[in-house]
Parts: sequence; C-alpha cells; structure tokens
Amino acid sequence: MRPGVSSPPATGGALLLAGALLAAQGRAPTTFEQVGSFGPLLRESSGVAVSRRHSGVLWTHNDSRGGPYLYATRLDGTLLGHHEVLGASAVDWEDLDLAPCPGVPGDCLYVADTGDNEGRRRAVTLYIVPEPDTVEALLGGHPRPTKSAWALLVTYPDGPHDVEALWVAPDGSVELVTKGLVGPIRRYRIPRASLNQDTVMAQAAGLLPVPSPGALGRWVTGAALAPNGRQVAVRTYTEILFFRIASYDSLVPLGAPCWLGTKEPQGEAVAFLDDETLVLTSEAFRAQSGLIHRVRC
Repeated sequence: MRPGVSSPPATGGALLLAGALLAAQGRAPTTFEQVGSFGPLLRESSGVAVSRRHSGVLWTHNDSRGGPYLYATRLDGTLLGHHEVLGASAVDWEDLDLAPCPGVPGDCLYVADTGDNEGRRRAVTLYIVPEPDTVEALLGGHPRPTKSAWALLVTYPDGPHDVEALWVAPDGSVELVTKGLVGPIRRYRIPRASLNQDTVMAQAAGLLPVPSPGALGRWVTGAALAPNGRQVAVRTYTEILFFRIASYDSLVPLGAPCWLGTKEPQGEAVAFLDDETLVLTSEAFRAQSGLIHRVRC
C-alpha cells in the first residue's frame, strides 16, 4: 500500500457473491477462534512472527502509517513493548518473518518494506534486524532501539510489483509473493548469498499455483513457513492456501483452500504457532480493532 491509503478490503455484496464461489472450492477450518485484539498503537497489524526466544510472544508492525517500529505482544494482544528499528524507515511495511540471521548466530526479523499499491516504486527494501534481547520496552512511552538493521534494496526483473507476503526458506533465501491486484500472483526469490549486498535484483520464481487468481478476495496479504520447513501457508482476505515445498523449491498445493469467510475483512498476516496451528492478525476495520485469531485447518 502507498502511505496513508489502505488497499480495498473485499467487502459488501460483491464479496458475498465471490465468497460463495470460493467457499464452494474450499474446506472449513477445524478451529477458528478469536483469541485477542490489538490496542490503539496497533491499528494496522500487517505482518506477524512468532518468537522462538521469548515464549508466548508475537512480533508485529503497523502498515504504511506506523513508522519503523516493531511491537511485542502476547497472543491476546497485550502490548509488552515497542522497538524502533535503527537504520530503517517505513514507506509501506507489509510482512514479517523470523528466521536465522544470515552469517551470524541467532534469529533475525525480516521486514518487507515492499508495498507498492500503485506500482511506482523503482526499488523496495528488505530490512534484516537481530531479534531484540528483551521485549519489555515501554520506557516512559519511548521505544527501545534495536541493533542496526541491514537494508537491502530490491528490484524486480520485470518492473515494480505490489508485494505483501514474505517468508524465509529453509536454505536462507527470501521468498516474495505479489498481491495479485494486477495480473497473476508471482513469486520472486532473493538467494541467501545475496543478502549481504546493498542492492539485488530478485529472481523470478514462477507463478504461485493458485486457483482462480485475481478473484475478488483472493489477494495475497501474507505468508509463512511452517516450523517443519516443509510447507508454506499463504493467506488472502478470505482463505488460507497451503503448499508443500517440493524439489527445486517448487510449491505443490496441499488440499483445498481453508475458507475463512469475512471474519477478518482486513486480514493481513499469518504465522505458524506450531506445525498445525496458525495465528492470523488483521488491521482495524471501521470501529473494530485489529483482531487476532487462532486457526487450524
């Protein structure tokens, strides 16, 4: 998204009609429960990652109007602290992952400043920052600074794209997926060996095998790799699609999409709590706070 503008949620009568068509292709979740909501500092939770170091902690961030801040919360949305990412700016932060740091011990948070709703950004930015040692960081209302982030400028071989989904693959490469507002849903890859550069052109990795791409509501807003490293979840406003990582990093669909309906009209993020359970977060919508759901499909 461009600053100050939210991408349009698939709502209203058109979504109900499209939803009926998509739901007919999908399966119902076995668990879909709201476990929390966010407070006023997190109006646009657009990415989420589950900490391995800090038990029960989620990392999240706002969308295009939130500044370069990471927030630590409980699963119920209780805010534990917020951190300013040193060396970063926030044009349009869209997704977040936690994975081993490239070349040094410990986990890093990978922040995708890759939103481009109008397709005008010549380059976008991937920020890589070590996970903070502590999550309690409400110091008189001021954020605690992180360690300095590595900023990698990213271009695409075929021009600008609006990208809202990212995950770090088991080999350390970074996968990016376009939203699909215009054209098919495309995958791009940044090899692990390129993460220490200043600028990189992402490699085209083919199309995401999605049934009926471009259908109303089937716009990709987040993605996550399972802890087992063998499957990927890709979310849209209305569903979760699962893929098995096959040879040469190809993605093979795992069953029918898991249908979420319209309970998260601005659903933006997904992460795995364990190999079978996901956490979803959403932006605030109208008078409703951003929601947190636990889902099993």
